[in-house]
This record gives sequence, C-alpha cells and structure tokens, in this order.
Amino acid sequence: MKRLIAFALAIAGTAAFAQAPQPPEVAAKSYILMDLASDKVLAERDADAPNDPASLTKLMTAYVAFDALKAKKLTLEQKVPVSARAWNERKGEPSLMFIDTTMTPTVDELLHGVIIQSGNDASVALAEAVGGTVENFVAMMNRQAQAWGLKNTSFKNVTGITEAGHRSSARDIAVIAAHIIRDHPQYYPLYSIKDYKYNNIRQDNRNLLLRRDPTVDGMKTGYTDAAGYCLVASAIRDFPNGKRRLLSVVMGTASREARASESQKLLNWGYAAWDDVKLFEAGKAIATVPVWKGAAKEAKLGAPGPLFVSVPRGEGDKLQTKVERTDPLVAPLTKGQRVGTVKVTTTAGAPIAEVPLVVMEPVEQAGLFGRAWDAIRLWIR
Repeated sequence: MKRLIAFALAIAGTAAFAQAPQPPEVAAKSYILMDLASDKVLAERDADAPNDPASLTKLMTAYVAFDALKAKKLTLEQKVPVSARAWNERKGEPSLMFIDTTMTPTVDELLHGVIIQSGNDASVALAEAVGGTVENFVAMMNRQAQAWGLKNTSFKNVTGITEAGHRSSARDIAVIAAHIIRDHPQYYPLYSIKDYKYNNIRQDNRNLLLRRDPTVDGMKTGYTDAAGYCLVASAIRDFPNGKRRLLSVVMGTASREARASESQKLLNWGYAAWDDVKLFEAGKAIATVPVWKGAAKEAKLGAPGPLFVSVPRGEGDKLQTKVERTDPLVAPLTKGQRVGTVKVTTTAGAPIAEVPLVVMEPVEQAGLFGRAWDAIRLWIR
C-alpha cells in the first residue's frame, strides 16, 4: 500500500512575510499586475469585472491566427483578398490599416496591421482568411477562451467595437496576453514595433511606453467611448538572478496619456516592491529516493521546470520548501511521471506555491529475480 511521506528541503528565516506591499493608487476602472515567471498577481482591483475590452480584443484575434500559422493552415506569405466586409470597417472612423478590395495583403502584413496599427479592416480580413467567415472565427475565439477557463469573456466580434455581450476582464485579458508571450514567442516581437507603413501610410504604435521605457516590449492598446482608454503593457528587466517579466492591464482610464502613465506606475512599483526567488533549476533533481523492483535502485525527482516565487522585497529568506511523495516508488517509472507535490510556504505556513514532483529519468523494471526479491522485502517492510 502506498503512503505519503514528506520532508523539508530547506528552511530559512523565522518569521512569516510582512504585510504585502501596498500598490500605488491607479486611476483606472480595473487593473491587474502579474509576474509571469511566478504567475503571481502582485496587485489588482476589480480584475474580474466584465468590461468593454475595445481593441484589447485583438490580442485573441492575433492568438487564433498564430495558432493557425502553427498548424500550417496558412502561411505568412499567403496573399489574402480584401472583402467588402473588411472594406466596410471604415465606417465610424475606427483604427484602420487602410486596405481596400483592390489589394491582396499577405498574412504577415495583416498581422502587422492588426498588432501595430490596430486595424479593424485588417482584423476582419485576417479572420476571414483563418475562419472562412468572421462568425466562424469569433466562434474559434470563444472556444479558446472557454478552453482557458475565461469566465468573464465573451466575444461578439474580432475588432473590439462596442456590441452587446462583447466583454472581458482585466484578468482574462492578462491570461490571453501571457499565452501569446509563452505559446508564440516567435511572433511576440511584433508587439514591440513602434510604427508600420502600409499603402504609403505610416502609423505609430499607440503604446506610448514603447518610446518611453526601453524595457517595455509590448503589447496592445484599446479605446472606445464605452471602454475608455485601455492598455496591456509588458516589460522585461535584468536582475542579478535573471530577467523578470511583468505584465500590466489597465482598463477604463481617462486618456491616452493616463493609460500609459498608470501602466508605467504599476510596472515600476512591481519591480521595486517585489523580488523573484528561483528555487529550482530546470532539469535539476530535488531529491534522490529509493526505487523498488527497478533496474536502478534510486530515482531522481524534481519539478517539471524552474520554479520562481514572488516575495516582498528583501524577504526571500523566509521560505520553507517541502516535498510530499508517495512511498514506496515501484518501477517502472517514466520520465515526467508525477509522484508527489512540491509545496512552498512561509515559515509560518502560509502557502506561496505548489507544483508537481516528477520523475527526472526513467527507471525500467528489474528482472524476474530482482522483482521477486523486492516483493519479499516490501512484504517484510
């Protein structure tokens, strides 16, 4: 019968964390600040409130297109006809790439138009290229949102124009943005481009932080009367223990300037008030434990990848790490097989993080005699 055993890996410090740092006042309807290394929310306000997302919608528009490229359903060089529906996006003076029905832009050009110029016309043309119709593409967007568990998101269009039932939240938008960064890193640099010229019309990226803060390398702006001014901003900065990426989402600010300044305020505070502590290296064993009925007598166990945790500045020594694993471990064991849990808490017991404990290297079964001998030993045990 298997039992759960636990042992501490490291204990440092004697006190729980001090009270978490207080975030700055943020003049936005809702916001969230996340550390993408640790997946910790550093600050938030009304982050689950459904709001009009405006052109932040185009983050999901781009993600679905990136998935289609990955699946080889289209190519960057593929030329796309511009439909009358895409042309008609000119009504109401929205953001445009300025394509028309006489043109056949490539998928790559349309992505630039969606991401840098925030073109509604480019978004519709790209959606039709991927989904056949805009309606099919919107259904794909919603299926992806559901797969990620985004409970406060419902898409009705691909552009972000105000429409009944079209909504998202700061937290859900942050999840979409994080997936772009992690799932499609080859396309993420598009979000750092400061301007783009198409049809002899050069347009600046509306993300003012790209020109103000050299550590900001993305990501997307949005505005409608209903939404106010919105901005997803991502920055990566160097620290002694490695690079740290923070992601902020502000929704419902009063102006283009306000969305930039409030995002900058959050990012600067996050870097100043919080530290990232790297507890485990990728591929490095946390523990070596006995194996029964195996060709090898021991197995190396570790976390699936590097483990970072975010802690208030200067309090990284107040952590306790504990491994809980099943015992006995009986071969065969496969690489990546989960055999327990790694828990990180404060020394007062407050939970900080929890990740699977997995087998680092496979262990084959022993021969008949070895299995029989270990079976006897287990019975006596």
